[in-house]
Amino acid sequence: MSVSTQEGWLYIAVVMDLFSRKVVGLSMSDRLETELVTKALKQALYNRKTNKDLMFHSDRGTQYTSNEFKELANRHGITLSMSAKGRCYDNAVAESFFHTLKTEEVHLSNYRIREEAKTSIFEYVEIFYNRKRLHSTLGYVSPIDFEAAWNCTAERVI
Repeated sequence: MSVSTQEGWLYIAVVMDLFSRKVVGLSMSDRLETELVTKALKQALYNRKTNKDLMFHSDRGTQYTSNEFKELANRHGITLSMSAKGRCYDNAVAESFFHTLKTEEVHLSNYRIREEAKTSIFEYVEIFYNRKRLHSTLGYVSPIDFEAAWNCTAERVI
């Protein structure tokens, strides 16, 4: 996703957990390059610390089809999933998130510099979206609350 600032474009990459809709990886840069998406994926891997079978859904952008990104995914046993050209199904949840981000934050702001946009978007994601925003898909709870409830249920089953 790209965000306009008076200083120039800011590019954003996210990694979302499809189960809880929580943003677990977030990267922002003034350049739309592979490093943008590899940073988001590395952050997600650090935050989740899992070695289970993972699948990464994305569009067919050159950042996601680069050798560097493919090698990073392969090293961590991640299966890459991309829909056919012109179809958005594999990446629909991320596209929905970007629409929400634009509607609820970006379009309400007039960012002077990229750092201002970065701070605003980081706060939106980490303070509001992950912790407070209610999701119909999750039974109208936040991603954090959904994960907490699931963890409590999982502990009782064990």
